[in-house]
Amino acid sequence: MRIDKHPVLHFEKGRKVQFYFDGRPMTGHEGEAVTAALHANGVMVLSHSLKRRHPRGLFCAIGKCASCMMRVDGQDNVRTCILPLREGMRIETQEGKGRLK
Repeated sequence: MRIDKHPVLHFEKGRKVQFYFDGRPMTGHEGEAVTAALHANGVMVLSHSLKRRHPRGLFCAIGKCASCMMRVDGQDNVRTCILPLREGMRIETQEGKGRLK
């Protein structure tokens, strides 16, 4: 699920790092968007709609919608499509609106 070669774009990969999604260890490349790492690991559902609980996947990928909001290292409402991956991150599916600080 990862784009490795593209005829126009050049993708630089950081070093391979381990992170955790809902407690499961996964690997990705340091600096890539968290959602890119999740997709490369087969995770397509990032959240659920509030009212009907329909699954939501990656939508805008530029941080303008709310489809990719997840809990990251204990902080709710993080837009994971624009968050760079780093070693040891703990990403969790966020249920509902999350908590505000």
